[in-house]
Amino acid sequence: MPCLKVIDPGPMTTVQDLGRYGYQALGVPISGALDQISAMIANWLVGNPSGAALLEATFAGPKVEALEDVWVCVTGARVLMTLNGREVEGWTSLRMKAGDILWIKRMVEGLRAYIAISGGIDVPEVMGSRSTYVPGRMGGLGGRPLAKGDILERIGENRISEPLTLAPELRPRWQREMTLRAIPGPQDDHFGEGLEIFFSSPFVVTPQSDRMGCRLDGPPVPRKPEAPQSIISEPSMPGSIQIPPDGKPIVLLVEQTVGGYAKIATIIWPDISRVAQARPGDIISFRKISLDEAHDIYRETWDQLESLRKGLGAPP
Repeated sequence: MPCLKVIDPGPMTTVQDLGRYGYQALGVPISGALDQISAMIANWLVGNPSGAALLEATFAGPKVEALEDVWVCVTGARVLMTLNGREVEGWTSLRMKAGDILWIKRMVEGLRAYIAISGGIDVPEVMGSRSTYVPGRMGGLGGRPLAKGDILERIGENRISEPLTLAPELRPRWQREMTLRAIPGPQDDHFGEGLEIFFSSPFVVTPQSDRMGCRLDGPPVPRKPEAPQSIISEPSMPGSIQIPPDGKPIVLLVEQTVGGYAKIATIIWPDISRVAQARPGDIISFRKISLDEAHDIYRETWDQLESLRKGLGAPP
């Protein structure tokens, strides 16, 4: 069911869902939406299940033309966008009629926007996911970002008949400074005073950041003199924070499977969505929390999301 034509793809727009799990041992990363919370809410606001395929746009979004009547919703970064030349807001479902043009011109706050269409984007599943892994040329539209002239198809009919919206007070505001909550470890014993430096210093997001990792600049985080510069490579997960030999932290994201540098700490799941919205030049600090605190925050976050999903009447 063709529904959208790409007039301008934007600098980096890909098809994503919630990720490709179970294949890291084969060298295939999770991929998927970096800001999972915004992606899920975008889907719920057009009546989709949480894991439906949608678009992730970075820095600026695509310009698309509707080929049929379809509901769309844009979440994540606060964006400047227009529908047929009229400025419209994100975090609410928009009805597009055939011939309408939606243009996500740029991100005003945050870095990544999520564009869901009612029914979900229809691309072939690869290893159980529709997510695009560009370095591996896998998933999405031929394993690549969107290109001018692409036609996006959807799986099903419109799943809502009236617009849905997220209350303004529930919409995130992306500040240029953020504090992320992190649990020390698993190799925090490799760092003496470095642990104190890490948890008490601000770091700057560098332009070298990508979907593999958020690279930070700031005071070098030293290891203990007797600690090795690297460890035996082991599986890595999104949120792990590696300290390479130069001492500059890297927050690992969704396109890395193993790592050979000691990991000083791990940020909690809700804060990965915040890292996903960090722009070059933003300031990041870390706050140490316990594993019990992390579990409590995780449960509280999911309870809030489930309450929101049910209130919108969206499927799981």
